[in-house]
Amino acid sequence: MYSYFKGIIDSTTSNSVVIDVNGIGYNIFVPNPFSYEIGKTYKIYVYNHIREDESSLYGFKSIEEKELFLKLINVKGMGPKVASGIFATGSISGIVDAINKENVLYLTKFPKVGDKLAKQIILDLKGKVDTDIEIENDNNIEELISVLENLGYKTAEIKKIIPMVDNSKSLEDQVKEALKLLLK
Repeated sequence: MYSYFKGIIDSTTSNSVVIDVNGIGYNIFVPNPFSYEIGKTYKIYVYNHIREDESSLYGFKSIEEKELFLKLINVKGMGPKVASGIFATGSISGIVDAINKENVLYLTKFPKVGDKLAKQIILDLKGKVDTDIEIENDNNIEELISVLENLGYKTAEIKKIIPMVDNSKSLEDQVKEALKLLLK
């Protein structure tokens, strides 16, 4: 039904953002809501999940994330909340790599993904997800982690603040934002 919304972020919660599109606020469940800056304009690709008792919007920063999400929710036993949780803690290339290499251990690190569901994901999606997905933001995250480690910060400290850093910014701006967060 909807492809994307382009508007200004009005507010964030622990699992969603409200985007103002021409005076109408849409509540969209997103993997990392604190990576969105209030008052800034974003284009969020959405999936409209409709059940008999609810209608929810799930949003993503890239079309590649949305496409992988759509494949994940077609896996037996996988709902949109669990699939969204996978994106909150994993990169697209890491998820695709784990599926294609049958890495059950990697997939079970995600919330609510047990051994049985991880094996079902691999069974249903192996060979059906693109192995050549190159996401610039994933590379930027790796570069950001490397820069911060070279500045003397511990990996554990860095991983706590990474979801709060806007990965759509340039690497230089991401480093500045990360340093502010680390110094708090």
